[in-house]
Amino acid sequence: MRILVIGAGGAQGGAVARRLAAEGHAVRGLSRTGSAPEGVEPFAADLGDAVRVEEAFSGVTHVSVTLPLVFEAEAVEAYVRNILDAASGVGVRRLVLNTGNRLPGRATGVAAFDTRREAAAAVLASGVPSVVLSPPLYLENLAAPGVLEAGVLRYPLPGDVPVSWLSHADLAAATSAALLGDGSEGATVTAGRPPVTGVELAAAVGARYEELDVAAFEAGLSAVLGAGAAAGVADTYRWIAAHGRDLYAEGSRDSAGVTPPREWLAAQPWAAAR
Repeated sequence: MRILVIGAGGAQGGAVARRLAAEGHAVRGLSRTGSAPEGVEPFAADLGDAVRVEEAFSGVTHVSVTLPLVFEAEAVEAYVRNILDAASGVGVRRLVLNTGNRLPGRATGVAAFDTRREAAAAVLASGVPSVVLSPPLYLENLAAPGVLEAGVLRYPLPGDVPVSWLSHADLAAATSAALLGDGSEGATVTAGRPPVTGVELAAAVGARYEELDVAAFEAGLSAVLGAGAAAGVADTYRWIAAHGRDLYAEGSRDSAGVTPPREWLAAQPWAAAR
């Protein structure tokens, strides 16, 4: 068995690749630059290059997919088509698509949602044995500069919006279970803790909550991700505040093994220092 982790150079895919390698699996990590965690076979490829993607699938039996932060519909469609063609060609036994975010049940006009919604639909209709993994917000977002600082938790959502949270480590565990477990083929699996509001989360760490202006959030994110990706992500927060306040309100059906936000924060040295 060989597992291909698409997106292994990123935070989410990297966590998945590390988990699978630690479990003793042979893991190949695909990223645009060829970066991959220690113990993972690196493979450099652009998902838009069908030939190179096909080469990455050589000898592969299972696939974890986290798409890059690209939200142009034609580009994402090509990425997904290349992945599914390659998976079909080698007879992949299970493919898990991490949508990277909860997805509204309808078209929104927000590319970061709609491209992933189309990708999930294509995967489930492809004939490749597949699972779609639907995560909420990531706890690692709280580590960004200015989010938790001087006793104030700032986040670009209204303080009374309920949010289910998930760590990258718990995402990796959920991905491993979806890849290698039984009974989830064809399903969309929701991961995350029971929801808490921003005000409740701040109180749990002895802080007060402030709603962060989305434009300021986008500006800070742009320095890290680039303007296009930052705008795409920021648009999801704008949509949630206006139309989807319950998008993150659902936790996992079984959240017993998912780290509670307060426990996760207590384990972070930087959180105590702030």
